[in-house]
Amino acid sequence: MIPVEVIKEVEHRISADAGMKSVIKQSTAVTGGCINYCFHLDTSSGEFFLKYNDAAAYPKMFDAEAKGLQLLHAANALRVPAVHFHGEASGFSFLLLEWIDGDRRIKNFWEDFGRSIAKLHSVKNQEFGLDHDNYIGSLAQSNKKHSDWKSFFISERIQPQLKLAHKKGLIDKALIKQFEGLFNRFDEIIPKEQPSLLHGDLWNGNFLVGNSGKAALIDPAVYFGHREMDLSMTKLFGGFDNAFYDAYEEEFPLQKNFQSRFGIHNLYPLLVHVNLFGGGYVQQVKAVLGNLKI
Repeated sequence: MIPVEVIKEVEHRISADAGMKSVIKQSTAVTGGCINYCFHLDTSSGEFFLKYNDAAAYPKMFDAEAKGLQLLHAANALRVPAVHFHGEASGFSFLLLEWIDGDRRIKNFWEDFGRSIAKLHSVKNQEFGLDHDNYIGSLAQSNKKHSDWKSFFISERIQPQLKLAHKKGLIDKALIKQFEGLFNRFDEIIPKEQPSLLHGDLWNGNFLVGNSGKAALIDPAVYFGHREMDLSMTKLFGGFDNAFYDAYEEEFPLQKNFQSRFGIHNLYPLLVHVNLFGGGYVQQVKAVLGNLKI
């Protein structure tokens, strides 16, 4: 059930945009994960996607998501839902987006997706990070800018998660010591690259098949980073079809032995999952570090 205050504000904002009185005729709950309440809205001015949450629990989450979607849209590489507006009403934050109807995948879906992500990654920047912070899942994500990938990866990605996990009693000092070993060898393992525009949370739950039959990106955690981060994350939770990686490689070749580094870059999302869900994710982190013989 959508709070009455949110309904009133959304109807008011849709009406203002449409230049005529608009009402929500029907709202249908859709899957939205464990953070947000999500709905398909059928209104007198068209169809929309609405998500809302507790404004105090996740301050400025939708402001950051809107900015991320707009950055991805500006890259003109893949479809992303258009941002209509976001705001607050009676303690709730909300975000209203374009509703994307699903369809069957085109025949060369994975090849097209891989080339499109390569095009996204071709958008470059001088520094790693972003001009604002955002979220990865329900956790705050710092995007303080750095001139090199090593310092950004360590200071803005790994160390905040290690600190939180240790505070929660999920990891011990011995594991933190192993990470220090990785940091000492980082430059010899990870090749240098110019910062690329990343989706930031690119797993198989964060894309839709739009009415064109092509991929559309949702739920970003955008920043400028090493492009192997996005590709590594596609390998988590089932992975993408091999045609995706082959097409990406043809469009924007990666540096030698890139697949051997996927585990290292996935230490970040794995630590995020440690802090959100605990359990077996700690063992996955240990396995990655163990493979490096640190």
